[in-house]
Amino acid sequence: MAISGHWAFAFGVLGNIVSFIVFLSPLPTFYKIYKKKSTEGYQSIPYVIALFSSMLWIYYAFLKTNTTLLITINSFGVFIETIYVGFYLFYAPKKARIQTVKMLFLTVVGGFGAIILIAQFLFKGVARGQVVGWVCLVFSLCVFVAPLCIVRKVIKTKSVEYMPLLLSVFLTLSAVMWFFYGLLLKDINIAAPNILGFIFGILQIVLYVIYNKKEKHILKEQNLPELQNHVIILDDNKKLPELTEEQKIDIMKLSKLVSSLHENASAAAKEENLPKLQSVQA
Repeated sequence: MAISGHWAFAFGVLGNIVSFIVFLSPLPTFYKIYKKKSTEGYQSIPYVIALFSSMLWIYYAFLKTNTTLLITINSFGVFIETIYVGFYLFYAPKKARIQTVKMLFLTVVGGFGAIILIAQFLFKGVARGQVVGWVCLVFSLCVFVAPLCIVRKVIKTKSVEYMPLLLSVFLTLSAVMWFFYGLLLKDINIAAPNILGFIFGILQIVLYVIYNKKEKHILKEQNLPELQNHVIILDDNKKLPELTEEQKIDIMKLSKLVSSLHENASAAAKEENLPKLQSVQA
């Protein structure tokens, strides 16, 4: 029992480390959003669900014993996911912003509030922990299922632009760590959802490898244009931009230089031909 407890603590610590990296893995995505000043192509669903799930796990951990490691990592999860959602709302277009706010009220405010009220007033003791545990299990599955919308987009567009590889890799590692943590604690609510998390993580990695190769092949073909076959078509209806006085003077100087070079070349050619003509006449 003591040995399993030590192993559970070890996997819990590893789970905290990997989950910490998981929570930070979307940073490249939000850096792209910052550079583009737009969230176009990205969705807020995974971050809202992850925020809700972290809040639920904290509540569940307070109802159980020996779950300090759950409290530490999910407290950080609530903190970082709140920042992500706020960042998303700042750069999202109006329609996406409204949808995200609706989801926040539906899950974080309404859903979490309702779960606490029901658990506190309708259940007592061990039953309260079991009910909240099952709710956590369901929403943990939602966290792992949420990226499937991105998987669908990858298959449809045949592009991995909107599916971060780091997130998929660390979600898979996190699922492994927390599965063994829950297994050693004999807590099915922790162990069970991580089985599905491992499967979905592997699926995302495989899809990334497949479509990333195809995308590189397409880009390689696009970067080899046949310049000799290019034809430039000018639209007569479009007016060319007016030149400044300095640009006009530079063009005149350039034309005079080209003309003088042409005259010098013609004179040199004539001089080279004169000896040959004289020798023939002789």
